[in-house]
Amino acid sequence: MKTIIQKPESLYKTYERKPGEDKRSTHYCPGCGHGVVHKLIAEVMDDLEIRDKTIFISPVGCSVFGYYYFDCGNVQAAHGRAPAVGTGVTRSNPDNYVISYQGDGDLAAIGTAEILHAANRGEKMTIFFVNNAIYGMTGGQMAPTSHVGQKTVTSPYGRAVRGEGYPLKMAELIATLESPVYVTRVSLHDMPNRIKTKTAVKKAIKSQVDGKGFSFVEILSPCPMGWKVDPMDQTEWMIKNMLPYFPLGIFKDDINEREGFFTEHHNNTPEKLKEVLGISETDKDPRGLDHKFTSKGIKTAGFGGQGVLLLGTLISKIGMKHGYNVTWLPSYGPEMRGGTANCSVVIDEETIGSPAVEEIDILIAMNGPSLKKFAPMVNDDGVILYNSSIIENPDCAGIESFGVPASDLADNAGSSMSANIVMLGAISAHFGYFSSDVIDSVLMEQFKKPEVLKINQKAFQLGFKDIFK
Repeated sequence: MKTIIQKPESLYKTYERKPGEDKRSTHYCPGCGHGVVHKLIAEVMDDLEIRDKTIFISPVGCSVFGYYYFDCGNVQAAHGRAPAVGTGVTRSNPDNYVISYQGDGDLAAIGTAEILHAANRGEKMTIFFVNNAIYGMTGGQMAPTSHVGQKTVTSPYGRAVRGEGYPLKMAELIATLESPVYVTRVSLHDMPNRIKTKTAVKKAIKSQVDGKGFSFVEILSPCPMGWKVDPMDQTEWMIKNMLPYFPLGIFKDDINEREGFFTEHHNNTPEKLKEVLGISETDKDPRGLDHKFTSKGIKTAGFGGQGVLLLGTLISKIGMKHGYNVTWLPSYGPEMRGGTANCSVVIDEETIGSPAVEEIDILIAMNGPSLKKFAPMVNDDGVILYNSSIIENPDCAGIESFGVPASDLADNAGSSMSANIVMLGAISAHFGYFSSDVIDSVLMEQFKKPEVLKINQKAFQLGFKDIFK
C-alpha cells in the first residue's frame, strides 16, 4: 500500500500569499533549516489540535514571511519585539497559544532585552530560537552567535574575542532565570537530531497548553548560503563549527514540578475600568462642561526640570476625571536637567486618533526657546500662556497671549519648583473647563506629603487669581 506524505493541516496547502507563480514551495534557500522547523511546528499543532487557538508571531529576518505558510492566527512584529507582542496577545486573550519564532539577530541582538524580560516574567508563550550563526536575510553579516574565527561580510578576518566578544549562548542565559519551565538546545544537522527536535517542539508547546508558562527551544539550523558552503556540506560545517560551542541538551526542565496556571478573564467594561482607575460619577464636573467643551490639543514646553511633563500629566488626569478621552505624549532631550522638554496632551469627547499635537490650541511656554519653537504651531484662534518671569517682550505671532509670572508666584507660594502648578491654575482659570473638586483630588493624589500639598495648592490659587488681574 502506497503511503502518501501530506503537509500538516496547520500549513496552507498552497501558499497563496507568496508572490510569484510558485505557490507550493517556500521562499527559503536550498538547504535552509526554516522549512524543516516550520513543518515540525505545524505537525505538533496538528497533534495537539490547537491550530484554531494558536497565534504565530513572525520576526524580522529570513522567516519574516511566516504568515505565508502557517494556517493559524498570525501577527507580524517589529524587529526584536516578538516577545513584547506575544505578551500583549497572551494577556489580552489567555485562551490563545502563542508561538514566537525568532532568529539570532531578532532575538539575540536587537531583541535581547525583550526576550530576557518576557522569560523573567514567565509569560505564557513558547519561543523557537533558530540559531544559524549568521545574518542570512541581510547578506551574511556576523551575528551574536557567529563562532570565534568565523569569517562574514562584517568580520572578513574572522570574529575576534577582543573586538567582538564570545558568541552568546542564549539557552544557557535563559536557563539561569527562575520563571522559564523548559529550556533546551536541539539541532537539525542529521535525521536523529531532527527527530529529537520535534520531541522538544512538542514538549515546549504542550507545556504551554498545560498552563506551565514560558518555554525556550534553541534550534541549531543550517544556512549554506550565508556560510558560503554547498548544501551537501552543511552537516559537516555544523558538526565542526557549531556543536563544539553550542552543546545540545536540556538546560532546564521544571515542567513536572510546576502547577499549571490559567489567567483569569476580566470583564473590562467601562464601569469596571472606572472603578479600577478610581473614577466615579461624582468626579465629573457638576457645572456641565459638555455643552461648551471642544477638542483641545495642548502643548506644555520648557527646560528639563521645570515640570512640564508633570504639568501635562496633571492636565490629562483632570480631563480623564471629567470623563473625557485623553492622551499624553512626552518628548525630552537627553539631559535630565537643563535640556529641552515638552509634552502633547489631547482632550476630547470623541475617540482620539493620534496623540501628536501638530496644530496647537493651547501652548504653555515656560521659557523663551519653547515659545520661539512652538508659537508658530499655534492655531489662529489658539491661546498662549507664557512664563513672564523669564520671557520678556515675547513674540507670539499675533496669537492671543497671556503672561503669567509663574516663577515669581511659585517663590511666593514657597517653592520655585511649583511654577508648573501656577500655570495649571492659570489655564484652569482662563478656560473654566475644570471643576475645583476634581482639581483638588488630582493635586492630593499627586502630592502625598501635607506640607508639599499645601505649597502646590497655594501655587495653583496664585496662578488662578493672576488671570483675573
